[in-house]
This record gives sequence, structure tokens and C-alpha cells, in this order.
Amino acid sequence: MGGVLVGFSIIGFVILVGYVVERTGVAGEDAGRVLNRIAFFVATPALLFTVLAQADVRVLFSAFLATVLCSVIVGMLLYVVLARIFFRNPLPETVLGATSATYVNANNIGLPVAIYVLGSAQYVAPVLLLQLLVLAPITLSILDASTRGRVSVRSILTQPLRNPMIIASVLGVLVAAFGIPVPDAVIAPLDIIGGAAIPLVLMSFGMSLHGQRLLQAGTGRKQVVAASVIKVALMPVIAYLFGRFVFALEGPELFAVVTVSALPTAQNIFNFASRYDRGVVVARDTVLVTTIGAIPALVIVAALLA
Repeated sequence: MGGVLVGFSIIGFVILVGYVVERTGVAGEDAGRVLNRIAFFVATPALLFTVLAQADVRVLFSAFLATVLCSVIVGMLLYVVLARIFFRNPLPETVLGATSATYVNANNIGLPVAIYVLGSAQYVAPVLLLQLLVLAPITLSILDASTRGRVSVRSILTQPLRNPMIIASVLGVLVAAFGIPVPDAVIAPLDIIGGAAIPLVLMSFGMSLHGQRLLQAGTGRKQVVAASVIKVALMPVIAYLFGRFVFALEGPELFAVVTVSALPTAQNIFNFASRYDRGVVVARDTVLVTTIGAIPALVIVAALLA
């Protein structure tokens, strides 16, 4: 379980740095929001392009990915049903809650876990592609359309052309799919800028924790609990059932798909929520709760299936 501990120690330290920066006031007022906007509009698009431009798009058609997709759909539907019955939130908050319950941290935690626990980074690549090419664009499109006040067919159809993360993802996939060579003079600076994405998101997340209380009354803690339980407790079970009995996965692949499904909510969701200023506290608390809860969940998965 060294990979699990390494992954969580890395993310925890960077979040702590952000918290200390905000507490000491070293970066000035509203620095967290500035870092978040830089991550959303500049660093993360660069990271998405460089990752996807070098990805193997064939993994989009694997049984492994089909299992992950089915578990995501079931998890989202479950949250939406709970939200419809108990929470009755507006559409943006419901979308962010459903995404918080299913969007896994496949990068800064998933990669160390895949390398050190599963033995290969290939198991998180399909999940990264699914989230970057399908889940993130859909989520961002709905958030963009539902927060603009007026929604038209034209705004929905042209939304991807206005979102830098979607544009970068599409360009990256086109490069990978058609084998388009990208000069080192282009890819190298993008690698440098993209390398700042995860630290920026993590530090801005840590900065947002200063002066806040986790699961404070009146901040949507029921939504946080629902999303967190779905993410770290139910998603691994759903993935196991689909993988074992529907897609006939077994051995290392079954262990891998359950492990990936048990990963915590990605900080990207907090990034999305901050960008649109909707459901920020719920997204932040869900990320933190699932990051803590994923540790015992991953230990249990390893003990049962490894």
C-alpha cells in the first residue's frame, strides 16, 4: 500500500502549503481565486493537451473503461435521485454534486496508486480519457448554459468553442488519433505550463480551507455526505458487480477497476465549482471527505482483491 500513502502524502502536503500561504497572507487578498482562474484558463488546458496528445485512444473501447463508465452512470443516477427527493437543489448544484460523487482523482492520486499498487499507469489512462473527453465537457457545458441566465440552442452548440479545457481536450485527441506530429518547440512550453496545473489547483484548494469548518450546518453537508458515501463506499461495489458479472473481468483487471473506482473526488470539481461560483463549499468538503475516506477504502479493496 506504499503507493496509496505516497499519493496521499503528496497531495496533502501541497494542500497544506496553500493553507499556510492563505493563513499568513503572503499572497495577498483573493489570491486563491486568482490561482484558480489561472489553473482553469491556462495551466489545466495545457496539461490536458499534452496528456491527451500522447494518449492511446484505443483504450476508449476497452471492457475496463466500459465498467468504469457504467459505475459512473449508476453513481450519478443515484445521486440525482437522492437530490431530487431530499435536496431539491438548482441544476448547477445538482450537476456538481453528481460529478463530485463519481469524478475520480485519477491524476495526482490515481497515478501513484496505479504505479505502486497496480503495477502500471495504464489503468488510469482510460479513466483520464473518459473524464477529460466526456464527463468534463458535459459538466462544463451544463454549468455554462445553466449559469448564463438565458439558454439557447446556439449557446449550447457553441459552448465548447468558448471553454479552454474542452478546446484543449479535443485538440489533444485529434493529435493522438491522427498521429499529428507536434514540434518540441510547441510541446515543451506546454509541458512546463501544464506542470503547474495540479499544484495551482491543490494550493487554491488549501487556501479555501482557511477560516472554514468542515461539514458546517447550512452549507450542504447532507449533499456532501451523500456524494462521499457514493464515491468511496458504493462506487467500488458497483464497479465490482459490473466488472465481475457483466464484463467478465477477473484477476488484476478486476482489482484495478475496483481500486480506481475507490479513488477520491478530484480537485477538478472544486476548480469547476469555483469557476462558476456554484456549490463551492459542497465541492470543497466532498473532495476533502473523500480524500480522507478513500484511504481505508483502498486498504479494504487491496485486502479483499489483491
